Amino acid sequence: MTIKVGVQLCAADFSGRDLSAADVLDLRRQVYGDGVVQVRDAELLCDIDAVAGHTCQEWSEFFVEAITDFIVHQQIPTGYVSEDNASWLMARIQRDGIVKTTTELELLVKVIEAANRVPVALSAFALQQVAKAVIEAKGPLAARGHTEPGVIGKDDVALIRRILYAFGHEGSVGISREEAEVLFDLNDSTREADNDPAWSDLFVKAIANFLMASRGYSVLSRQDALRREAWLDAPSGGVTALFGDMLSTMLSNGLRGIWSAWRQEEGAWARRNRAVEEAARESEIVTSEEVKWLASRIGRDGVIHANERALLKFLSEESPDIHPSLRTLLDTAA
Repeated sequence: MTIKVGVQLCAADFSGRDLSAADVLDLRRQVYGDGVVQVRDAELLCDIDAVAGHTCQEWSEFFVEAITDFIVHQQIPTGYVSEDNASWLMARIQRDGIVKTTTELELLVKVIEAANRVPVALSAFALQQVAKAVIEAKGPLAARGHTEPGVIGKDDVALIRRILYAFGHEGSVGISREEAEVLFDLNDSTREADNDPAWSDLFVKAIANFLMASRGYSVLSRQDALRREAWLDAPSGGVTALFGDMLSTMLSNGLRGIWSAWRQEEGAWARRNRAVEEAARESEIVTSEEVKWLASRIGRDGVIHANERALLKFLSEESPDIHPSLRTLLDTAA
């Protein structure tokens, strides 16, 4: 059908219909007729995506563009997603905690990437979509075969990394408790699986980043903390014994390696680096509250996985003040 600009549309008009490039062009004229994506337009597009039949690439691109414009670029202040708008988005694209379509999942990640700041709940919600697919074989990633149930594959690691990078793209934002919880859930549920080797590296660095950031450490950007050349970009042979070649480099050099690399790359920032080092020495100390959280997570499934051993090894080498509770964990893992 041809969509006339100004005609009131409803999702029922598109129920079960395959959307063509011509349909998308008509919808684009309808939505952007006055140059602004209205609330009613955004809600209509979400409804159409939920009920339409086969959709084309043009639809996916238009849908993501329009909703991102609405929630990120047209709200005040521009670029900042409020708690209310984040709740609106999550409510519109999910059912029972699961995003309904791959297009809506792409929208979720795009919003996080496009915004200067979003609520941490939005990033955790995006990570949960990967967890739902891997752990429960639910959601669009599982339905379309993008994820193998019970295994964290290469594409899963890439999507997790993309979400973590997107949330921290504005600057030095540490991994949040909400994100760390999802990562631990994934690790617990796939401890015996043949996961992609890059998962081990990403898991250890992300959880260590959370523990350091929670102490006030002025962490590097997520991209730097999770993608140092000597770690993530190095060839990987997977986890061997406690950790593989990627983790070995990280765990043997630890924060000292970060600081050394940072000084070499950012010589002009020497004074700032010294200040960061001084603050980091204090914040490296793992507190009793953090140890309690870590112990509850590591002991939750009754097994200390190789990735968890690698994490404990890192903390034991880099924290100058080992809390007695952490020492107990380390002795258990030894």
